[in-house]
Amino acid sequence: MSSNVVSAPHQRRYRPEVQGLRALAVVLVVLYHVWLGRVSGGVDIFLLISAFLLTGSFVRKVEAGAPLALGRYWLHRFKGLLPAAVVVLLAVLAASAWLLPKSDWAGIFRQVWSSLFYVQNWTLANSSVDYYARDNSAASPLQHFWSLSVQGQVFILWPLIFAGAAFAANRLRLRYRHVLLGVFGAVFLCSLAFSIWQTAVNQGYAYFDTRTRLWEFALGSLLALALPYLRFGRIPRIIMGWIGVAAMLSCGVLLQVQQQFPGYMALWPTLAAALIITAGDTGSRAGADRFLSSKPLVAMGNNSYALYLWHWPVLVLWLVTAGKENAGLLDGAVVIALSCVLAVLTTSLVENPMSRWSWPNTAPWRTAVVVAASLALVAAPLAGWQAGVRSQEQAVRLQTVMDNPGALALDPGFEYAGSTDAVVKPSSTGMGAEWAKTDGACEEAYLPEDPLLAGCLRIGSAEGAVKSIVVLGDSHAQQWLSALGPVAKANNWHLVALLKPGCRYGAAAESRSEECNAFNAASSDYVQQTVPDAVFTVASVSKPSSAEETLADGYEAGVAPFTAAGIDVLAMRDNPRFDFDMVKCLDANNLDTTACTLPRTQLLAAVSPLDALAATPGIHTLDMTDQLCTAQECPGIIGNTFVYMDHDHLSRTYLETTTGVLARRILAATGWEGTAVSATTNELLE
Repeated sequence: MSSNVVSAPHQRRYRPEVQGLRALAVVLVVLYHVWLGRVSGGVDIFLLISAFLLTGSFVRKVEAGAPLALGRYWLHRFKGLLPAAVVVLLAVLAASAWLLPKSDWAGIFRQVWSSLFYVQNWTLANSSVDYYARDNSAASPLQHFWSLSVQGQVFILWPLIFAGAAFAANRLRLRYRHVLLGVFGAVFLCSLAFSIWQTAVNQGYAYFDTRTRLWEFALGSLLALALPYLRFGRIPRIIMGWIGVAAMLSCGVLLQVQQQFPGYMALWPTLAAALIITAGDTGSRAGADRFLSSKPLVAMGNNSYALYLWHWPVLVLWLVTAGKENAGLLDGAVVIALSCVLAVLTTSLVENPMSRWSWPNTAPWRTAVVVAASLALVAAPLAGWQAGVRSQEQAVRLQTVMDNPGALALDPGFEYAGSTDAVVKPSSTGMGAEWAKTDGACEEAYLPEDPLLAGCLRIGSAEGAVKSIVVLGDSHAQQWLSALGPVAKANNWHLVALLKPGCRYGAAAESRSEECNAFNAASSDYVQQTVPDAVFTVASVSKPSSAEETLADGYEAGVAPFTAAGIDVLAMRDNPRFDFDMVKCLDANNLDTTACTLPRTQLLAAVSPLDALAATPGIHTLDMTDQLCTAQECPGIIGNTFVYMDHDHLSRTYLETTTGVLARRILAATGWEGTAVSATTNELLE
């Protein structure tokens, strides 16, 4: 064996270069988040390191014949993780109450609960594919807890694997390491294959999915198991170390990985970290470990957990306060400096004292008390705040139509007769519940055969119905169910809704996705097969804060088969849209509508694009703009009621007050007999 072979890195329990590696990873995460807004690969390195250290610890226990004591391990692990996290969560709660608009509070409540119980990644994964989640694209001050949640889940799962492998090794008389190599090898291959597939088909969900990240932990475990058998000379190890550092630093710079993680692209940073760990202590001043073991990096590594916890909420809350989308050079430096100060204080005043506190370690029940107390410190004020908000929302819901007349206030000669103490309805904290309600899935006889239309919804019953209407389109068609539904029930109409978010109805067009074109084709076939009395669609498309307004692509060709079959088409004009969240704007300006109101001429075309359809037999155009805007402007609050629930969707509460006008216009356009229902009764709005 060559004389320049040094001792295997696995023989050392404390590895300062791993702390330095952890420090370098957190620095990359912070710098990329604050200034570049890109993925650095640093989080992936954290995941690998945690599995590497965890595996080494448990393997040593088993090989020494020590009991695994899983319950004690889990209590000790979360006793170490929770205190610093609790401090950050409490700070975010306080800052959210002070700085964030009320419309964001429901999301904060959900994410604090998710972060506290280590399921934040699943909350974010589901929000990433939930079109109806408010601001699912907006950054949350707790978004970064997704990786801590994944780690927490693995800290529960991995010990079970260690225990199961120990049992199997004893029963089958196999070497423990060999069993673990087989298990983690299988996890690595299966998870990596799944990660590559899901990243390609649904990257937004894949990014937060625990299953797509398990291979990164498995790689760290495989590294810990293989390290005793990896022997390299000093020169190769020096080269390996610096290649690893260079690859780690260059990942986010050389690779446009933002929309490609965590598939095969995540191999870049994780393999870079594996090279650095394998290189270990080279015993040379030229080694990367000499750099990584330096006092500043080791000190940063000791504070890395707290720095990761603090940097993201500090950044997000600063951007909200400053009204900026990105941090500049100077304010970004201030964000980083403040995060570092908070991290050092949290480590020295919370994390380290808790780890040195001997009382919890003398008995498992004492550790459990500390864990429970940590959870309660967040859960108690969070539950109390949430209960208060729900109580306020309920009080607002109990206000009558006289208190919140909505569109009725636009009637000539209207006089307000409600309470002078009535507040704007609905509560801005409850905007997530303002989507239209339905009676559930379609009746069996009306269920579409095409699986693309499996989400078929209904209002009313087909049995004894006087008229049948199929509603086609996207969320802008769906929102009108809030007004169309009461009209249908008052007139004994049967509504079937075939809806796909972001998919405006029309004939196939290049501007639409393949999925949208296929959905619209299936919807058209359904209508032609069932032959309802009418089809309701939103026929035009408005632009945010712009007078540009056009017919939906392929609209006339899309409805031509319906009119040819004698089916009436109810073509609704699109509502105005804004390039800002109306509710947040109003909240930020104490409900002063003048601060958020735009002129009508800036939001809608002077001539409606629906005018081009007026001469087409069978198409009946509906324009409810006068129920959303005055002659001059389009405010966010009308009749003590929020008109919008976000940038461009109308609130259910407001649309319910337009029911009478919509009923009269549909009956007039179609010539149908029916009841022009009144929107002035409390019963209608219940």
